Amino acid sequence: MSKLKTIFFGTPDIAVPYLELANELTDVQLVVTQADKPRGRGMVITPCPVKSRALELGLPVRSPDKLKDIYEEVKNISFDIGVVVAFGKIFRPDFLALAKTGFLNVHFSLLPLLRGAAPVQHSLFNNFSKTGVSVFWIAPGMDDGPLFLQKEIAVDPQDNAETLFKKLIPLGLDALKETLARLERGETIKIPQTGEPTLAPMIKKEDALLNFQTMTAQEIHHKVRGLACGPKARTAVQMHGKEELLQILHTALPQEETVQGAAGTVLCVESAKGILVKCKQGSIWILQVHPAGKKPMAASAYANGHGIKPGAEVFVSHG
Repeated sequence: MSKLKTIFFGTPDIAVPYLELANELTDVQLVVTQADKPRGRGMVITPCPVKSRALELGLPVRSPDKLKDIYEEVKNISFDIGVVVAFGKIFRPDFLALAKTGFLNVHFSLLPLLRGAAPVQHSLFNNFSKTGVSVFWIAPGMDDGPLFLQKEIAVDPQDNAETLFKKLIPLGLDALKETLARLERGETIKIPQTGEPTLAPMIKKEDALLNFQTMTAQEIHHKVRGLACGPKARTAVQMHGKEELLQILHTALPQEETVQGAAGTVLCVESAKGILVKCKQGSIWILQVHPAGKKPMAASAYANGHGIKPGAEVFVSHG
């Protein structure tokens, strides 16, 4: 049996293992990524991870500024399926029509929940107890095409974006492998999405700002979990008449709530734990921080180095 002919669309690190799987199981005619961008401290123009891996595999690659720039080239390629993983661009209907069977997207949520660019982060913001992977047919709308299949996974309360991605990536590989096998057998499954959709828009830098006066302890904790892969959660701290931004890397919720105080006030500093801070509702342990220009450190070490004591109102700025 001849292999399916595919074109792979993807850009970041998380898409690389899917490219490798597509290269193993299908006849990849072309790899399409986002355009090369300046990266790193030197802002050197660098190819994205998918492009780098595709070149290593000896596959032809295009990195257009816009998909319309390669429309004529793709039109002249005979391919069965477009495989899309974290590509980051919208497909027009005329482009979608180029594949014989259609374009399939591997999306890290149980659609129609969390349509959009950042489903893993938003699943943690909302403290989901379960999430999963959806392989669906791309339609002109936002992640609203019919489903091919879904796979579900539990979200551990200790999971953050980094650990949850590590669970979802192999789950998605299993889902794509099963999808490609069924397509080779002639199964073209299209199940309409049902239920109330929710959105998971792209994370902006301003979305990472924590505010102890307006956010509850649970909201802060789940935002820190969701932003573990960046942009890191951060807050403004005021000390000695100066204000600086402090990244908050790890937090924990106390088992009991007994201490009252103004939001943003330090309630306790413990060397074995960190800094306990009062929020709009409840309090939260800040366990690990990353000050600007320094390495990540234990929150207790940061407190000791800056002379932060219980009663200090340092987490009081809106940033």
